[in-house]
Amino acid sequence: MLELSSNLQLLTWPFALAMAWVLGEVFSRFTHLPRISIYAILGFAFGNSVSAFLANQNAEVLLIGANLAFGLMLFELGYRINIAWLRDNPWIALTGALESLLTFAVVVSLAKFAGQSSLSAWLLGALAMSTSPASVLRVINEERAAGQVTERVLHLTAINCVMAVCMFKIILGVGVYQSSGDWMSAGWHSIFVLLVSAGIGVTAGVIVPAWLRRMGRLSADGTIAFAFGVLLLVSLTHVLKLSPIVAALTFGLVARHRRVSLSRTQRNFGVLGDLLSVLLFFYVASTIAWEHAWAGALLGVTLVLARMAIKIAVSSATARASGITLRKGYLTGIALAPMSVFALLLLEQSRYMELQLVDRLDALAAMALLLEVAGPALTYLALRLARETQSERKD
Repeated sequence: MLELSSNLQLLTWPFALAMAWVLGEVFSRFTHLPRISIYAILGFAFGNSVSAFLANQNAEVLLIGANLAFGLMLFELGYRINIAWLRDNPWIALTGALESLLTFAVVVSLAKFAGQSSLSAWLLGALAMSTSPASVLRVINEERAAGQVTERVLHLTAINCVMAVCMFKIILGVGVYQSSGDWMSAGWHSIFVLLVSAGIGVTAGVIVPAWLRRMGRLSADGTIAFAFGVLLLVSLTHVLKLSPIVAALTFGLVARHRRVSLSRTQRNFGVLGDLLSVLLFFYVASTIAWEHAWAGALLGVTLVLARMAIKIAVSSATARASGITLRKGYLTGIALAPMSVFALLLLEQSRYMELQLVDRLDALAAMALLLEVAGPALTYLALRLARETQSERKD
């Protein structure tokens, strides 16, 4: 009887993921919400049900799978970044840096005013700087969006991510020093982790394209080679307690500038990317505890509104200088709404340092729950209003 119960527990997650995919397809047709928003709603409901607690034994495997899915999306984001364009139009980089820093300052101030500790306020500020590349890329790829707003959103997302990771790691280093008084340990958990992770990503970005050229398989085997490269990167950085986010993003950036082209059919990594995206958005939403989200609801909603206001205001203020209309600048700010997947997976890395920050930031749980559903929907709405989705371009 016990063996039968154990075997049934092993089926909990596979069955839940399959049902999430089926219901995502069905409900997205009726609600017109992005599929990933449906996955998030179902994942949150599953994570706060009794059945989820029966499957906690798979948490480590699921976390690795989620990081792999996220790594593939980060690689694609890095691949789509055009450094030359940022040099030619420095207003884009300035917009990203300015809205990230203003978001950090305002969120930290509001969090401290609400009674949060300095470390918690700093962490909330760093995580609020980010825009989730997973949500942005899935919406863009599903809608086959293309245009000025789409390209700016991709580049601003990358800038947000890099700045958020750097700030987060520095703050973690400060937290480690405050708890241990060890400067060496603090340095390892901040600057050193960033440098080593970036170095691993650069190495992969040089070796994989070189191997493909050597084998004469650039067009035929590019997708699987890069997928295996991301798999190895995520596994290695997970074992070494480094940053898979920095490594995967750097891998994609270097691969692009090694003159390796990805065909249109390789976007999203095909069926593999579709499968892993269900796992990613369902799993991440399942980690949000209802009691934490409810406890931090007031502050969380306040921080979400402040964050959105800053992104919209800065994008609008720099729109004309960067070469787009005020309306497109406004829509760019709206499209930068998602942050949940990036923030929660980044915060999950603090567990191995025994800081247990995930359970202390109630406001983040509320922000993540709200933006896990609304974030992709706002990105979709902004791209649709900009007439950059495939359906709008046909009309």
